Amino acid sequence: MSQESSPPAREGSLEAPTRHPIAWKDPEFLNETSLFKELERIFDICHGCRRCFSLCNAFPTLFDAIDESSTGELDGVDRKVYWDVVDHCYLCDMCYMSKCPYVPPHPWNVDFPHLMLRAKAYKFENQPVRTRDKILSSTDLVGSLAGIPVVAEVVNAVAKTGVGRKLLDKTLGVHPRAPIPDYHSRTYRKRHAAGSHPTFAAQPAGDTRGRVVLFMTCYGNRNEPGLNEDLVAIFEHNGIEVTLLQQERCCGMPKLELGDLRAIEKLKEDNIPALAAKVDAGWDIVTPIPSCTLMFKQELPLMFPDDAAVARVRDAMFDPFEYLWARYKAGLLRTDFAGRLGKVSYHVACHLRVQNLGLRTRDVLMLVPDTQVDAIERCSGHNGTYAVKREYRDVSMKIGRPVMRKVADAKADHYSSDCPMAGHQIESGLEQGGPPEHPLKLLRMAYGI
Repeated sequence: MSQESSPPAREGSLEAPTRHPIAWKDPEFLNETSLFKELERIFDICHGCRRCFSLCNAFPTLFDAIDESSTGELDGVDRKVYWDVVDHCYLCDMCYMSKCPYVPPHPWNVDFPHLMLRAKAYKFENQPVRTRDKILSSTDLVGSLAGIPVVAEVVNAVAKTGVGRKLLDKTLGVHPRAPIPDYHSRTYRKRHAAGSHPTFAAQPAGDTRGRVVLFMTCYGNRNEPGLNEDLVAIFEHNGIEVTLLQQERCCGMPKLELGDLRAIEKLKEDNIPALAAKVDAGWDIVTPIPSCTLMFKQELPLMFPDDAAVARVRDAMFDPFEYLWARYKAGLLRTDFAGRLGKVSYHVACHLRVQNLGLRTRDVLMLVPDTQVDAIERCSGHNGTYAVKREYRDVSMKIGRPVMRKVADAKADHYSSDCPMAGHQIESGLEQGGPPEHPLKLLRMAYGI
C-alpha cells in the first residue's frame, strides 16, 4: 500500500476532528482528473485500514473489489467500481465521526463523506440522472402535488396495495416492501397558521432564549404533522413560545444526497434570510428531523463558510431534546409527569449522533419516573432515500438487521427513533409489534397533554 511510508495516525485520539469547508465552487472540485486522483488516494488509505468495514456497504464494496482484483491492490480495480462505492454512500458521516483515525488535523486529511459528496456532485453534473432520483429528492414538489385534497387519499390508498407498489417499482424503482410515508392534505401549516401559538415571557437559559421558530421540515409538515404538534405541545407546556416562518423550503439534505449542489444553494437563498431575520429578532430555531438540523448546523456552513447569515442560523439551531435538556439544566423544564413510559428501546439516528450532543433524547426521557431507555447506536439502514430504492433495499435491511434484532429481543413497552423514517425502517423488519413512537410523542404522553 502506497501510504505505508506516510506519518502514523495522529497522537491524542481525543482531539476533535476538524472539518474543512467544501470548496464546491472551485473549478478543481468537478475536475475529473483531480477527483479521481483524490479518490485513489483516499481509497488506498481505506484499503490499508479497513476499520469502517461494518458501517455501510460502501466499504465492503471497495474492499471486496480490491481483494478480488488481479493485483490485490487498488490499482487492479476497474474505475467503474468507484461509482458503486459512491452510490452506496448515503452521507451518514459515521465513518468520519466515529471510526476514521486519519481525519484532519491528521496530515492524511481523510474526509470520506465529503469526498463522496464531491463525486456525487461530479456525477450529477456529468452523467444522466435517473428520474426516480430527481423525484425522490424533490420533497417540496412531490409533497405539494401528493398533498392535494383527494389526490392525497388516492396516493395513500394506491401505495398500500400490491398492485400500486408493483407500479411504483416498475415506474420509479421503489421497492415494493420499502416503507413509504402517507401524505396529508391537511398539512401542519394548514392546521396551524403562522403566529397562532400563545405567547410567553421569554426566559433565557444557557444558549437558549426561550422562544423558538419551528422549522417544520417537509416530512413534519406533509407526512407526519403529529411530530410538529407533539413538539409544540411540549414546548408550550414548558413556557417556550413557538412561531412559524411565513414560508419555508426543503432544508436541502435530499439534494445533498443526490449531489445537486446548485439546488441546495437555491433552497438556502429562500430559507436562510427568513431564519436569520428571526434569529436577529431574538428567536432560536428547532426542527423535529435530525437530518434537517444537521443540514443547517454543518453542511450549509461548510458549503457557505463566508456567509454570516448561515453562521447565525447555525448557532441558533437546536435539536428539540438538546433544547429541552438545556432548559432542564437551568431548572426551567417541568418534571411533573402524569405517567410512566416503562421500558423504551431507543434507536439513536446517525444524523443525530454526528452532532455530538450526547444522548439528550435518552436523558430527557429518563426524567420520566419508572422509565428505562436502552439506546441502540447503530444504523437502521434507512439513510434518506437509500432504503426505498429497489437496488439497495436488501442491503439496507442487512445494515439495519442488528438494530431490528435488538428491538425485537428487548420486548420493550415502546420502540422509538429520533428519525421517523428510521423508525419505520425498523418496523418493516419486525415480525410482530406495533408502529414506532417518536420520542416527542412519548414525552408528550408522559406529560399527559
